[in-house]
Amino acid sequence: MLRWSQDSPVELNLEDLGEHYGRYRLHVPEAERAMARSLERYGQISPVVVCVRDGGYELIDGFKRLGAARSVKGMKRLTVRRIEVDDRAAKAAIYGLNRAGGRTRELEEAWIVHALVREDGLAQVEVAELLGRHKSWVCRRLALMERLGPEAKDELRVGLLCSTAARQIVRLPEGNQAEVLSLIRREALSIPELSGVVDILLQCPGHSQQEYVLQHPREALAQNG
Repeated sequence: MLRWSQDSPVELNLEDLGEHYGRYRLHVPEAERAMARSLERYGQISPVVVCVRDGGYELIDGFKRLGAARSVKGMKRLTVRRIEVDDRAAKAAIYGLNRAGGRTRELEEAWIVHALVREDGLAQVEVAELLGRHKSWVCRRLALMERLGPEAKDELRVGLLCSTAARQIVRLPEGNQAEVLSLIRREALSIPELSGVVDILLQCPGHSQQEYVLQHPREALAQNG
């Protein structure tokens, strides 16, 4: 449960809003531009959410509005509402507030899970309880951060790779992931095809067999079927 401050919403200068927790949110320039147009036309409709950290205000929800407000001529302040949370609860609040609006992406969820487990030292079952999810959900998000190679992470971050495909790629050793990424782009593999190719690669006894699958994925799928 979020512990909302009893204080009424207040206005703060844009420069007083910290972005320490912005690393758990994807930056989407197109969405910020759309938000800027909305701010210009309608003004700020709902307050952003902040917490107090090290004596300053840190944004929890509203990064897109803050980025957009900076581009709107004459807009110097945003209305904020404060929640009372520690660092762990702040991460959970980022997930909870955005989940309610259906706005979280799987990579953002993975960032939060990874931080709670590896930085804050929580067990996976504790993270599951904190976020209101099953342990298997936590395990999948952690794997996305720890077993997905850097190239695949970059493509996932910018939307070139969907999370469903990433879950298939993460089954492979990191050394094989870049080859499969190239294969997806070259052959425009569907998710079922990708899943089948990964299954075959995991069963291949040697490098020459893997090379055949990577060069002729659909032939390999037909032979395996």
